[in-house]
Amino acid sequence: MTSLCNPAGAQTATTSPDNAELLTKIHQQILETSGEVSQDDFKNYRQTIPRTGVEFEMVAVPGGSFMMGSPEDEEDREDNEGPQQQVTVSPFWMGKCEVTWDEYEPYMITQAPREKNGARKDYDPATDDIVDGVSQPTPPYTEMSFGMGQTGYPAISMTQHAANKYCQWLSAQTGHFYRLPTEAEWEYACRAGTTGPYSFDADAMEDYAWFYDNSDDKYQQVGQLKPNPFGLHDMHGNVMEWTADQYEDDYFDRIADNTTNPIVRPIKLYPRSVRGGSWYDDPEQLRSAYRRGSDPSWKDQDPQLPRSIWYHTDALWVGFRVVRPMQVPDVKTMDAFWNSATDAR
Repeated sequence: MTSLCNPAGAQTATTSPDNAELLTKIHQQILETSGEVSQDDFKNYRQTIPRTGVEFEMVAVPGGSFMMGSPEDEEDREDNEGPQQQVTVSPFWMGKCEVTWDEYEPYMITQAPREKNGARKDYDPATDDIVDGVSQPTPPYTEMSFGMGQTGYPAISMTQHAANKYCQWLSAQTGHFYRLPTEAEWEYACRAGTTGPYSFDADAMEDYAWFYDNSDDKYQQVGQLKPNPFGLHDMHGNVMEWTADQYEDDYFDRIADNTTNPIVRPIKLYPRSVRGGSWYDDPEQLRSAYRRGSDPSWKDQDPQLPRSIWYHTDALWVGFRVVRPMQVPDVKTMDAFWNSATDAR
């Protein structure tokens, strides 16, 4: 089945194994588990992934309005960072840290026989549970940490499609709706009420961010440096983070008429938006407003034909973190987030 909300012009290679029946079952479980969340319940929490026993933390990010983008006089500003728009976002939870290998590798590497699109060859919806129905990566063709470290280190080099499907896999077993943040949510969370280039004083860069000068040419364990005012670690540097949006140079013009919870829905595979800068970047790429799009060159070393829908082997500096909106959306919206890059390469 093609995605319920497959955008016109989106590139697909095969049909998705994650069909309407599976999505409806996941949605129903989320409604039963999450239900209505009151303001009293909107607070930080820890959660254990049932299938693995790995724990992660979520930070409650209050909704609000902010000036998105950078002012014209900001040093090192790029043209794609404006013109600034006042944007409003609804409350959501965001991962305190970037998703680590401890969380991601059990999703990435399984013993189940899989089709190229990640569907289990032996899946039977009559006997298997909904978690088994979610497509998962085929085996990687190289060691994906590239010797930089695994326990406590951020997962890297996944495609946006892989990050989306991890969110679906996580949602199917926890009963909460997890997805990638929109660009607006990401920048709002990164700024955390600040208005300067960073969420900290630039003179304190090494206290808050891993970048080219202090990273020892590799990513570092998450959560070691100081958090931003919302309590989020590594929003600047360490690894760039996937968002849910199509990357467009004229993003701010596109959202001008819809500045409440804006998103530029993907309609093509490249480029997709990443934020935050990485261990490989200079400080100007770590600014709160800095924007970048994905590129086919992130797969240059992929030896497979056709190239994998799961891995960006040349992007050793891209990872992600998850968000959970306070309000549970409908099935169509869930599908739009989880399948925006279904089977695209």
